[in-house]
Amino acid sequence: MTHKASWLIPFSVLLVTGITAADAGECLTMKVSPRQALAPVNLLVSVRIEPSADNRALTIVAETSDFYRSSQIQLEGDRAPRVVSVEYPNVPGGEYNVTGVLVNSMGQERATVRQTAHVVPIGGEP
Repeated sequence: MTHKASWLIPFSVLLVTGITAADAGECLTMKVSPRQALAPVNLLVSVRIEPSADNRALTIVAETSDFYRSSQIQLEGDRAPRVVSVEYPNVPGGEYNVTGVLVNSMGQERATVRQTAHVVPIGGEP
């Protein structure tokens, strides 16, 4: 019985972490497209932001161990667009971690969202 229950502890920690992260990012959601494609691909990241007078900047990062691209968009509080989209053209193969970070007027993180995208390398690409 103990052997079967031992896998529940890491699983329950992972589940709680996932729920906590989703609750923390209610003011920020992200869609990465395509989530899986052949390289090279244009990676489109769309971030939906709930209006708030405290919204000042949004940073979007797409990275692998061999590739890094980022964009920082200044926001005008509750007058900022609700959806911000960034396109990263000709992205090479790799498992991409895509992160969006919303920052307030004090430079502190308000919310973070994360997704992954898998770009399959073709030919002689590493």
